[in-house]
Amino acid sequence: MPNLKSALLYTALCLVANTAIADNAALEALREGDMRKLAFHSEPMPGSDVTFLHEDGSEMTLAAYEGKHVLLNFWATWCAPCRKEMPHLEALQSELGGDSFAVVTVATGRNPRPGIDAFFDEIGVENLPKHTDERQNLARSLGVLGLPVTLILDPEGNEVARLQGDADWASDSAKAILTALMADGES
Repeated sequence: MPNLKSALLYTALCLVANTAIADNAALEALREGDMRKLAFHSEPMPGSDVTFLHEDGSEMTLAAYEGKHVLLNFWATWCAPCRKEMPHLEALQSELGGDSFAVVTVATGRNPRPGIDAFFDEIGVENLPKHTDERQNLARSLGVLGLPVTLILDPEGNEVARLQGDADWASDSAKAILTALMADGES
């Protein structure tokens, strides 16, 4: 049965990818499992130009990812659902990450660097950024309340969807939605 669901999702993806997504109805049809919590906006919402810290300690903005679709995840070392979700984010980055897509993780609030490093080591995550937003300025500018929260940004940095809580971002449904969004951005 799981293979049948996967086949149906990918068939739907092909249909969606071959026709421009005029509205969110086509994307809504791809939502299964945890992705049912994903809320698409009727119109893209403005992103943010608020600075946060790159993992190397330098200041940066989301403009560094301009031209890519971004899955922007806000998390914290003390957040149990974040611990559950992070390996799914890593799997998604491994599969889809590249020139047109990136998973961007931002630890918001008080998350000391040694704690972030230990968190990633304990759960075996190696390919996600360790950006920080200690004063929660970026999170507040985007209306993030509670953790984890994940935003999907278009290549112009506008928010097109949001999911409150943890999710299996490596699921067939999540990949189908993101692939359809990226295909729509190319048409």
